[in-house]
Amino acid sequence: MRVVNPKKQITVGILGLGVVGSGMVRVLTENAADIARKVGLPVVIKRVAVRDLSKSRDVEIDPALLTDRPEDVIDDPEIDILCELIGGVEPAHGYVLRAIQSGKNIVTANKEMMAKAGHDLLHEAEDRKLDFNFEGSVGGGIPIIQPLKQALAANHFTEVMGIVNGTTNYILSKMTAEDADFGDVLAEAQAHGYAEPDPTNDIEGYDAQYKTAILSSIAFTSRVLPESIYVEGITKISRRDIAVARDLGYVVKIVGIGQDLGEALQVRVHPVLLPKGHPLASVNDVYNAIYLKGSAVGDVMFYGRGAGSLPTGSAVVGDIMEIARNIVHGATGHIGCTCYDQKPTLSIDRLRTKYYIRLIAHDRPKVLASLASVFGDFNVSIESVVQRALPGGDAEIVWITHQTLEANLRSALDVIQRLHIVSGIENWIRVEE
Repeated sequence: MRVVNPKKQITVGILGLGVVGSGMVRVLTENAADIARKVGLPVVIKRVAVRDLSKSRDVEIDPALLTDRPEDVIDDPEIDILCELIGGVEPAHGYVLRAIQSGKNIVTANKEMMAKAGHDLLHEAEDRKLDFNFEGSVGGGIPIIQPLKQALAANHFTEVMGIVNGTTNYILSKMTAEDADFGDVLAEAQAHGYAEPDPTNDIEGYDAQYKTAILSSIAFTSRVLPESIYVEGITKISRRDIAVARDLGYVVKIVGIGQDLGEALQVRVHPVLLPKGHPLASVNDVYNAIYLKGSAVGDVMFYGRGAGSLPTGSAVVGDIMEIARNIVHGATGHIGCTCYDQKPTLSIDRLRTKYYIRLIAHDRPKVLASLASVFGDFNVSIESVVQRALPGGDAEIVWITHQTLEANLRSALDVIQRLHIVSGIENWIRVEE
């Protein structure tokens, strides 16, 4: 028997009409007829809370729908779905919690809130048989949350690895293609609007940290808090590192990596050297990609625009449509929080991988042997070494290690940097094969 729902439309309330909010409104209104057919009822915007009513908008919207009072949206009993698109933890968290407690289903694209407080919000919604969707919080227009929770849910995932920040990927791509310096490319990214005036959240890796926490929590069914994730940005990456990596057959990327090691997880965000044949090595500019290893499906990669008004707006509207269908059929609240386990997250010192080390040392007999001896003292095995003479009697020495424990490498480098024969350790970067 077909279910007949007495509702005549699904009503949406929105908090925030910035970049993502504008894209979401455009997608929802321009495709209204198709969305209504796919859902079974029209989906309409009832109220939008903004900070400044006089501000010009990037999307056409009836001014009568706007309010500068969030409570006009949160407390409206006729609103079925609340879209939180203001970002940050507070006041967004308080608004969403209040909306759940008043019986509203939730859609958000707020990565920081989901990484830090999503666990409790998901349980609150589940307890009240409400839907809570957050596809837009990771990967912009790339579908990844829904596939992990539904289409690929039969898999046990051992690894998730992603380029999840378009700003840093753009910077590294431009540095690679044009042999440019970090500062120059950052200024260009800011001029194009790819980087914020204060780019700290991107270039120091915090944005990727939030997204990696979300992905790892879902993939490994165990809550991963941002503070348990080692994070390192791209500010130390030089044009010389990129050139040397290229000569060695690698590409420099910043990635978020989560690994299920059985009894514990290893989750980290940092620059890596990837072999040129790796699926993520060819992901350039502002594009994102997420690479998964599943027990049944094998290796899978999701690729597309990781940010922007329309791509993220598309993800938000997709979430709205899924919830709207569930409302029509009386089936909300069927997928809640999927973090069933409580696995610890290992410190970065416990990581075992390969490493690239570039240092400057005196170009004299026995220097190379002395440095290799220090590595050996800490059980760091060397795979390859390349030496290049420099003016002034120094040499640039580039080492690639075999897989080794990071704690051992750090101890070796601590000794090496204090040797009188070493002018400086220029950089060291993890290598992912």
